[in-house]
Amino acid sequence: MRREFKTVPGLRRSPRSILWVTTLGKDVHFPIHFRRAGAIAVALLAVVSASFAWQRQFRKYPTVEGYDNYPIPRDFEEPGEWTFGRLMYPPVGRIYGGFEIAGDWTNGGSNWAMDYPRSDRHLSAAVRRLSRIHARSVEIVINLDDGDAYDWPFLYGVEVGHWNLTDAQARALREFVLRGGFFMCDDFHGQIEWDVFVESMHRVFPDRPILDIPNNDPIFHTIYDLDERFQVPGALVLETHLTYEKGETGKVPHWRGIYDDRGRVMVAMCHNMDLGDSWEHADNPLYAEKYSALGIRIGLNYIVYSMTH
Repeated sequence: MRREFKTVPGLRRSPRSILWVTTLGKDVHFPIHFRRAGAIAVALLAVVSASFAWQRQFRKYPTVEGYDNYPIPRDFEEPGEWTFGRLMYPPVGRIYGGFEIAGDWTNGGSNWAMDYPRSDRHLSAAVRRLSRIHARSVEIVINLDDGDAYDWPFLYGVEVGHWNLTDAQARALREFVLRGGFFMCDDFHGQIEWDVFVESMHRVFPDRPILDIPNNDPIFHTIYDLDERFQVPGALVLETHLTYEKGETGKVPHWRGIYDDRGRVMVAMCHNMDLGDSWEHADNPLYAEKYSALGIRIGLNYIVYSMTH
């Protein structure tokens, strides 16, 4: 992410008294004149504020699938090294499958809240258990209009075949990933939902192609070697016994991405699959373990890749 330098107002620059504080994606620079106790106090206060500003207060939103009373972990206020960031977005019209149960997509109960928060919590628990990353136990919901997406460098969007980003949100998402953020999207199926997704994504990156990610890309080999990948279905498979949705154009899974100028994946797309459901139903004995196992492995690989590339 872009490095920002900030100084404490009223303090005199001293070459012998430099304090660097590294926050998520930012190096905050405080020149301190150590002869003045007051300056030290001001600087230390700024250090504490900068270090914890990104741990925004947890907030619950109305859910879509009956999880309004889903239990909150006891340590939900504990900061983490990594936090599941869920993208909040405006939906398309109902004719294309968009909905707003609460009357306003910013209030929850919309397409962006599918699988929420059970999916988020399960993946966060898996990150804790299967890696040495101390993940925050609860998710954070991110509205690109708020301007603080940079504080949460991993961003996940569900049902993006129903999103409809504004021009301002498209610019904000572009700036987010160009500064070093990582955007993963999932749970959209068939040609119709792909076309809806691309309409907004092309406004995010009109000049960058969407490419199939090759098997030898490091994103598939960070923790797990994922050469043997297969379609991960949603929970609908329990009713239809089909691993695909939306007809013939939903049959073939695609792992696609947009790369930066250094060959790094900065946007990862899981089309014709539903990793969100594989996380959500990881504790459901009716949902096949092999699907959750692969879904969690893909999620872990993407998270570690986003933190190391």
